[in-house]
Formats: sequence, C-alpha cells, structure tokens
Amino acid sequence: MKGNEVTPEVTPAEAGQGSTPVVSLRNVRKAYPGAGGPKEALQDVTFDVARGEFACVVGPSGAGKTTLLRTLAGLAQPTSGEALFEGTPLRSVPPGIGVVFQDYGRSLYPWLTVARNVDLPLRVRGVQRTERARRVAEVLASVGLPDAGRSYPWQLSGGMQQRVAIARSLAYRPDLLLMDEPFASVDAQTRFELEDLILRVRQEFGVTVVFVTHDIDEAVYLADRVIAISKSPGVVTEIVDITLARPRDQITTKADPAFARYREHLLGLVMNRSVP
Repeated sequence: MKGNEVTPEVTPAEAGQGSTPVVSLRNVRKAYPGAGGPKEALQDVTFDVARGEFACVVGPSGAGKTTLLRTLAGLAQPTSGEALFEGTPLRSVPPGIGVVFQDYGRSLYPWLTVARNVDLPLRVRGVQRTERARRVAEVLASVGLPDAGRSYPWQLSGGMQQRVAIARSLAYRPDLLLMDEPFASVDAQTRFELEDLILRVRQEFGVTVVFVTHDIDEAVYLADRVIAISKSPGVVTEIVDITLARPRDQITTKADPAFARYREHLLGLVMNRSVP
C-alpha cells in the first residue's frame, strides 16, 4: 500500500539500506510447553530491520508480539529458526540492545535518584565517572528532563518516569532500541508527547527502533514500516511501508488522507477483515 507523500530527505533507514540488517528473524517458531502439548506463539516469522529504521509491530491480543520482541532481544530462544543481531545469532542480550517496557514503575529503582537510575547500566559496563556524568546529562536533556537528576522516580509523573526509562536505554548508546507498548499506561496527551519525543531522539541518536503497540494510529504515525502479525500463532501477514512525509506532526500528519488509508488497511489486517 502506498501513500500520497514521500519523504523528501534521506531517512536513517534509507541510509542504512544495503548494509547488514541490525536485527533479523529467519523462519522463527516459538512454542511453549502446555498441559495439552506445546502451544505455538510464533510460526515461521521472517523479516529484517535495517539500520536506522523505525519498525512497528501490530497484531491482536495474544498474537505473540511480546514473545517476538523478547526473541529480538535475546531474552527468549526460538524453538526453531534463528534470530540474528548484526549478523550474529542471538544467544543472550548483547550490549548493543536496549529495551523499554510498558511497566516503567517496575523498571526503575525507587530508592535511586533519576540520575543514578540512568547511570546504572553505564556503571555496570565500567564507563568512567566523568563520562557517565556527561552521558546522563546528555540523555536527560534529550528527553526533556534536564533538571530531574536529583529527584526520585516516585516524585515524577508516569510520563516523566517513562522518559527516564527511555533515557536510561539511550545512555549506553544502543544500536537497537526495543520498545514493548511503552506508552500504553499514560494518558492520551502524554502519549502524544512521548511519541514525538521518541521520534526526536531516534533522529538525534540515529538508533534503530522496533516498537510493539496495540494502537494502529500510533504505529502509522511513528513507523517507516509496520509489521502486521496474525492472531496466535503469530505469523507475518503483511509488512506495510509508511511513506508519510517527515518530520511528522500530530495534527498535520494525522489529517493527511493517506494516514486514514494506512489506518484502515492495517486495522483490516489486525481484525482479519478484507479492506479494499
């Protein structure tokens, strides 16, 4: 499916085409043991994500989206098939992958300040103190929280806590940022602000993003491509190129007739209905 407008500038994803994909799935099947025998979550899933690309994954509840993301992160091993990160099989979570989950409240340590939360993965990696301080200041400023370093997570709103979680993932400069419904627990206005934030920091840091969401509008607004998967067991039903112009705007982009056509097409795929 094609839209009316094509981005006039070279996007990070376009710049990365032709190089080794940042992450790939090859004929991935994932099954979990069950009382009645193995239960398949994913079935024969194959796709690549190019360097600099923003890919969204959509599908109905129970389609295996979180399992897919865990497989891309190296947190879950395929029952068969292969997951590759920069051409190397994933056996565990490599240093070049950052993950942001929906439940920011559990991902942040309430007894540590915001700066210490963001600093933690850098300390684990042995980054020197002066460099850690510089990076913490840089990423907190990038997510709009330049003065929040001395606060504690419980003193911040939900949207601000999720900004901290994003900053922590960006601090060690991952090649790939995986996001599992990261904005699902905030109000609509905050969600729009966070969508624009992740587009801005993606451009600023040049990071590749795979973003799982139930929200079709969110997927169309954010993505270069949307990967639609079916109800369980999840299979890729279609990969849709989103050619809406960038930079995107919550009002102008969503008023574009092409945006509505993408939404209608993807909703039909998710609901397993034929859409002309």
